[in-house]
Amino acid sequence: MWSFIKNREPNIHMNRLFEPFLSYRHFRTRAVDRQNTSSTGLYGFDHLKSPKGFQRFVDEAIERLSELIDYISGMPSSVEIIRAMDEISDTVCSVVDSAELCRQTHPARGFVEEANKASMKINFLNTNHTLYNAVKKAEQDGHLLTEEARRAALHLRIDFEKGGIHLPSGKLDRVNQLNMDAHKLCREYGENIINDPGYVDIFPASRIPRQIQHLLKPIYRLTSGVSKESLGSYEDEQEEGFRIMTEPRTLFSVLQLTPDEQVRKMAYLKGNSVPHANHEVLDKLINSRHELAQIMGCKSYAEFVMQLNMASSPEVVVSFLLEMSNMVKEKADEEFNTIRNLKRDVCGQRCVDLEPWDEAYYTTMMKSSAYSLDSAVVASYFSLPQCIEGLKLLVKSLFGARFDSVPMAPGESWHPDVLKMCIHHPEEGDLGFLYLDLFSRKGKYPGCATFAIKGGRKISETEYQLPVMALVFNFSRSHDSSIVRLNHGELETLFHEFGHALHALLSRTDYQHFAGTRVALDFAETPSNLFEYYARDYRVLKKFARHYSTGEVIPEKLVKSLNGARDMFAATELQRQIFYSLVDQTLFGEQLSVPRDTNSIVAHLKRQHSNEKHVEGTHMHIRFSHFLTYGAGYYSYLYAKCFAATIWKKLCQEDPLSPTTGTLLRTKLLQYGGAKEPADLLTDLVGDGIVRYHNGGIVPDVTSCLEEMKLLDDKNRHIGK
Repeated sequence: MWSFIKNREPNIHMNRLFEPFLSYRHFRTRAVDRQNTSSTGLYGFDHLKSPKGFQRFVDEAIERLSELIDYISGMPSSVEIIRAMDEISDTVCSVVDSAELCRQTHPARGFVEEANKASMKINFLNTNHTLYNAVKKAEQDGHLLTEEARRAALHLRIDFEKGGIHLPSGKLDRVNQLNMDAHKLCREYGENIINDPGYVDIFPASRIPRQIQHLLKPIYRLTSGVSKESLGSYEDEQEEGFRIMTEPRTLFSVLQLTPDEQVRKMAYLKGNSVPHANHEVLDKLINSRHELAQIMGCKSYAEFVMQLNMASSPEVVVSFLLEMSNMVKEKADEEFNTIRNLKRDVCGQRCVDLEPWDEAYYTTMMKSSAYSLDSAVVASYFSLPQCIEGLKLLVKSLFGARFDSVPMAPGESWHPDVLKMCIHHPEEGDLGFLYLDLFSRKGKYPGCATFAIKGGRKISETEYQLPVMALVFNFSRSHDSSIVRLNHGELETLFHEFGHALHALLSRTDYQHFAGTRVALDFAETPSNLFEYYARDYRVLKKFARHYSTGEVIPEKLVKSLNGARDMFAATELQRQIFYSLVDQTLFGEQLSVPRDTNSIVAHLKRQHSNEKHVEGTHMHIRFSHFLTYGAGYYSYLYAKCFAATIWKKLCQEDPLSPTTGTLLRTKLLQYGGAKEPADLLTDLVGDGIVRYHNGGIVPDVTSCLEEMKLLDDKNRHIGK
């Protein structure tokens, strides 16, 4: 993949003379019409009617790229250069993003294999000096008249240079090889997680609580039966048990709800020790990224990737993380002692230590006891159809638009369960399209994520390429109910990912290079974290959360209990996120002259920044994929948590569904995508007091976040600003 579109997930007014060139063959990347009933291919791309269609899809993209490169080589005006570069980026992204979504979700192996080939075939543009020189010319000649155009030229030039194009040929070849190696290693790491989730077999079945049995696979073994009186022989009988596949979602449910400590222990140990193959994969990736950074003149990969981030340097990030760690430690220690004391009360004084497989179980017990929560009762108010109604409510109340299901053309979908939705504004028309792939199935991407298919961009003075996104979840269907019901955490996840989708669907940038979530990495999670608040606010929930059978509106008391339970161990959860972020910074930070293995790094940081014991033989980092996808950027979640807390408090809390609130969110934040500096967007949205400037970088003001979590006292207040 070439350098300046690698961060996708990621428009000036066009010169009239350039319009015919840009619209030529534009039909290849346009979304399928919402009313189209004729046969098409995946995501509305005609070529993708069969697996082999990916070959033609790539070939036509390469043809178009050649035309665009030839055009740019003639050194047209700076405006035209940047516009053509953006069409190059759009063409590549259409292939790569579509291939990635297909690779992660399509049930047919043939499609997955061809998608793999497609994404690799188009990887050749980062060494094109013609494009690089044209971008430098456009940046330097002073003829770009808009802030977004100038910003696009700057970002394109920096992204080219992060690909090594300015280096001597030998070093450039090595950079290309290292980038290719890293790409393959990341893919291998993810495939290992899917292929080796680990499992433990539990007998008898009664050791597994009924409410999670639908997540597990029933298994049987033969046991000696009762003697036959007449024959004096034995019959074999079958004993039922369950196989726990220790992928993260199932593992968490087991740790939360299983009273049998030995079951929890076995599941925890297995789930945190697989896949073994990722030890070597991660080591190779760390070495490759470090070598890449050194070739580029950086001390570490963390320094290399932060050039366009708000933080600007690893030193700023680590300082921020250590500051937060100190602020949260005392409260986290109190929470840990509370959990340990409960275990002692339940198990007796023989239980001296709180083990890592105990925390989720006893915190769930305490929350349920303190707030009289029953998970089945909670889920009864969050049937999936009603939760989708909640998304529609947000779109209508905040933005005055509809969020409706629309028909798909034959061949457009990759699975019968997939829904297609459209955001439609009564005055502006269609704003964008969204696919929803909601349920778990074998071979599918195991988590929850937002995938881009197409970014928005300005085509002409009167035409805009509409964004197309996909949200992928893994909600489980219960065996004993036709209605899928979510727990409250899953509802928050739904709203979180929808926040990403709205960021993409409502952005209106001139260039797709800045569309939606194509922003600075440490800003990208802000809208998604903000929309989690809507899943917790009673004024919002009462409008859609109804009992699946009686239609009763969710009681306000229950919502208060849910929020109270959620906040009970807020310091512990915040401490955990700080620990993960520090692991990420250390793995991809400066390397010591005597290398330490990753296991010792994780164990050392856990002892310093967490109350959880490190268990020898466990290796959480070998299936924590965010360390790869975010590589020295996992701290972004903490940045987003702080930014979102301030936005909610200052803008949304008083009247979260107000059209005025929605207008401000859309016109001052969402519509700009990455076209403006994140700090400027945040300050323009809520005023001063949301960012701090520290050692040449930007960190969030933590006041609102810590106040919300009841962690801000006089001792911490002076360093929170």
